[in-house]
Amino acid sequence: MIKRRHLLVAAAALPVALVTTALTLGTTDPAPSPEGTARPRVVTSFYPLQFVAERVAGDLADVDNLTPPAADPHHLELSMARVRDVGAADVVVTLSGFMHAVDAAVETQQPGRVVDAATIVDLLPASVTGGHTHDDGVCPHDHSHDGHSHDHGHATHEHGHSHDGHSHEHGHGHGHDHSHDGHSHDHHGQDHAHEMGGDDPHFWLDPTRLAQLAQPVAAALADVDPENAATFHANAAALEQDLAALDVEFAEALAPFAGATLVTNHTAFGYLAQRFGLHQVGITGLDHGIEPSPARLREISDIVRAHDVGTLFYETLSSPRVVRTLADDLGIEARLIDTLEGLTTQNAAAGEDFLSIMRSNLAALTEGLVAP
Repeated sequence: MIKRRHLLVAAAALPVALVTTALTLGTTDPAPSPEGTARPRVVTSFYPLQFVAERVAGDLADVDNLTPPAADPHHLELSMARVRDVGAADVVVTLSGFMHAVDAAVETQQPGRVVDAATIVDLLPASVTGGHTHDDGVCPHDHSHDGHSHDHGHATHEHGHSHDGHSHEHGHGHGHDHSHDGHSHDHHGQDHAHEMGGDDPHFWLDPTRLAQLAQPVAAALADVDPENAATFHANAAALEQDLAALDVEFAEALAPFAGATLVTNHTAFGYLAQRFGLHQVGITGLDHGIEPSPARLREISDIVRAHDVGTLFYETLSSPRVVRTLADDLGIEARLIDTLEGLTTQNAAAGEDFLSIMRSNLAALTEGLVAP
């Protein structure tokens, strides 16, 4: 029987020698599970975390994502059955502060092992990534969440998670100015940065930050299934290598566009922009449910003309209506770019994954950006 207990998973990893040995021996012959022992079950809150869990687990665990294809994780609600699934999981991989329903399920169900990206990944404040909410927008969604507090100040969280030395220094970057023409921004309660203590949640669009989750997920799975610990950690190392290669591809392809203005529907691409030297301007803030006011659309039009922007980018899980209309009015292009917050039904059916969709994003950027 798998032993259930609380686990400190923040950035735990096997020694390098053990991982190296696992890589040398390969991962094709994992230790068989003892007869009668169920496969470990991992529950993830949304797609990028599912991708990491699936890559690390391989065929040794079942990964169940709470956000189905085409669903918007920002406003996901969970049935009682899905809440119970959280409690029944051997490992839960989540980003506290990003999805209220998942936070509530973790709080009530108290699963034994929680890998919380908010305590592991080097998150950046929205003031650095440009993920502000514009105070002249209108949001049709209610994010008050019945008075629940979401104080994620990167202290040690429940379930015994600690930072294990991870630094949350918010000064990373290339020295670019993300003030975006001096516009005033209001960090009110409709902004997901507010729910995350001022941090921008979209860390996975920087491949190096998503890679920070690989070994902690491996450590949690190794706690459930110690006989396959070396395989989990080797799988994590392979994922880290793939994400490092993706990071190099982006850096090389976007180098000619350093300082270019990236205008998006909402400010989900701050980590990508900060990593690769772009200047993000969002038509709205971190919440793509906000409708931009006429005044904000005039501001965007002025920015487009001032910086010779040739493309406005819209996202898969939000309506392209505003972006396409504005692009038509300005006589420029509108292109699709994927936030990867969730898979579309088409992507899921086609077998697309994080790496392939990010490469599609890279193609859209190189085709749509204008070098300054």
